Amino acid sequence: MLERIAKFTNSTSFLNATKVTIASVVPVLILNFLGSFEIGFTIALGAFFTYPSDIPSTLTHKIKGLIVASLIVSGVNLLINFVYPYPYLFYPFLGFLLFLCSMISVYGQRATLVSFSALISISLSFGHLHEGWEAFEYSGYIFIGGILYLIVSLIFHFVQPYKYIELEIAEAIKLTAKYLKLRGDLWSPEANRKTIIEKQLGIQVKLNEIHEDLRKVLIGNQSSSATTSQNRKMLLVFITLVEIQELALYTSFDHSKIHEKFNKHPNVLRTYQNVAYKLASTLKKISKNVHHIALYVDKQDLKNELDALEFAIFDYEKTLGKEEAGEGVLMLTNMLKYAKNQVGKIKIIQRALSLAMQSYKLKDKDKELEKFLTPQYYPLRTLTENLSFSSSIFRHSVRLTITILIGFIIGKFLPFQNVYWILLTIIVIMRPGYGLTKERSYNRIFGTILGGLLAFGIVSVVQNHVALSIFSIICMLLGISFTQINYKISATFVTMYVVFIYGILVPDVVEVIQFRILDSLAGAILAFLANQFLWPAWEFINTPIHIENSIRANRVYLKEIADFYNKKGEIPTSYRLARKNVFIEIGNLMTSFQRMMQEPKSKQKTLPLVNKLVVLNHSLLSALASLSTYIQSHQTTSASESFNYIIKTILLNLDHSISTLKNETLLTDTFFGKEDVTLQFEEMKRNNLTRLATDKYLDKETRQAQMQEAQMVIEQLIWMSNLAEKILKITKDFKATNPD
Repeated sequence: MLERIAKFTNSTSFLNATKVTIASVVPVLILNFLGSFEIGFTIALGAFFTYPSDIPSTLTHKIKGLIVASLIVSGVNLLINFVYPYPYLFYPFLGFLLFLCSMISVYGQRATLVSFSALISISLSFGHLHEGWEAFEYSGYIFIGGILYLIVSLIFHFVQPYKYIELEIAEAIKLTAKYLKLRGDLWSPEANRKTIIEKQLGIQVKLNEIHEDLRKVLIGNQSSSATTSQNRKMLLVFITLVEIQELALYTSFDHSKIHEKFNKHPNVLRTYQNVAYKLASTLKKISKNVHHIALYVDKQDLKNELDALEFAIFDYEKTLGKEEAGEGVLMLTNMLKYAKNQVGKIKIIQRALSLAMQSYKLKDKDKELEKFLTPQYYPLRTLTENLSFSSSIFRHSVRLTITILIGFIIGKFLPFQNVYWILLTIIVIMRPGYGLTKERSYNRIFGTILGGLLAFGIVSVVQNHVALSIFSIICMLLGISFTQINYKISATFVTMYVVFIYGILVPDVVEVIQFRILDSLAGAILAFLANQFLWPAWEFINTPIHIENSIRANRVYLKEIADFYNKKGEIPTSYRLARKNVFIEIGNLMTSFQRMMQEPKSKQKTLPLVNKLVVLNHSLLSALASLSTYIQSHQTTSASESFNYIIKTILLNLDHSISTLKNETLLTDTFFGKEDVTLQFEEMKRNNLTRLATDKYLDKETRQAQMQEAQMVIEQLIWMSNLAEKILKITKDFKATNPD
């Protein structure tokens, strides 16, 4: 229990919650002591409005982003106060302002969070309306709150400049360890491979998010003059983690075929599985020690596991004889080399996190790193191009604007106590997707009722204002901490926080709880109905785009690998960009599939086909990573004509799949028949395996290395070719089921 609490308090969520809690509580305490509680509370609101936009970035982007967010949240509040007294002007202006603030989201993650803050500021402005100079003062205090949060955030940054990076690195290492553990699970004969692959994809989605955050901070700092040895070390760890994930995909073989081949020798596969589990457990131990001075050091455990695998391969060959065991030994030797590569990568991380690596230089690894960052610019054209119903953000903005206006009118003309609670609930719950809105609606209502009951019980017993103030601070801290982790728990603590505040300020807390529950219920119902009936953004509308992007990303990655195999030399930046992009796009496809699963059954007609395409694209990525990793870590021969011929067939099938999704006809004079491809595979086998077996001029070591290469390349090409054909077939079925 204590370990779980310590883990929670040492998380990025708790760190961010601590910053906003300090920035909110300090002005309230100080100004309340000076007799100006309302001013302190307004400044606290400004800090609360601003904090969501404090996302991972360079220090310059952080400062600019938080200042802009402070100006926007204080500015929209001032505009609402100015226009509110004029009803004929107010309602159309409110609609325009809501729509504009929602549309800001087209500019990316930070803009989306600034949009959210602006909408929250608009909704809460109706709880404290002012006129004349008071409106300027109130808006000014909100701006001061935003700047105060910026100061607190900067203090945290300069006191512990690498705290956030360490937390994210530790989380990335832990998730990578889970990923390796699942790869090990695949080697069990009774393994449910479909379930394991789905879990892997879920982890990959989370890893994509963390990797993107780390790129913003680490590469942004690396490109500045203020780069430090600590930043270089963390960047090296990050790059190595990405390579470990790619290496993990390298173990992708036809497991059914392998289990059939080693059916009478299960000990070999169990020994390899033990190696996979040991790699995962070693990484997990490292993740727990990232923050400590005494870092985890491997005590020959990995070497023992590798020695055990080498002995198992030797015993297998001795039992069957060299000739009969030849193919199996080649497979197992490739797996052993993979494991040794992973051990090498893990040792790089261990050394990088130790004090001995302080002066480590990244050498060529940091060339052109800026290309991995998403450009930070905000052209007006991006906004105007999204002003159509073909844009999901436009549809969501219109839907959200109409729903808030309806909520505002209902709150004004029906006996609701606080109209802004209805608006706040709509803004917090409503998301572009149906499934997430439905889930948050349920969690909001559940959390509000539970939090109200718990807080009422405490307020009934505890009347001391100091105690209630302490409870409210704790609940605020926990409520914000759980926002991204568990929204149900977050809603519970936030409700308790609100009730405690009102328990201090007003005598009739029961009425407060009653109206909060009613207002939250009204807002949740409005948000749920709007997402179902006002231009709903069903996931089957967006899924074809994600499928196309995944196939295209795999195609680009394959092209980069084939080019590298033909040209040799150093790995180009374009290859690494292609690798990054394919992980992101397949993660996006998996996320789309998960959203579709949350929607009504009537909207899931293509769900089985989407599931197949998710698995097929992931399997193709695995095959590509296998081929890529092998040719990077071995001295390979020249690419044959048959190799390039088969690559062209795979690329063409992927091109046909993309054209099918776009309702286009692929114009090409090239046609590859099934028989032609089969002949090319036979040609490769004849020119490689047969030639190598009879070549008397090759020494034993060279012959074995080239035999491994030939087998590995042919095996992966066969698999990739089959996968590309299946992707084309399922894509055609998908398009027939889901026509435009």
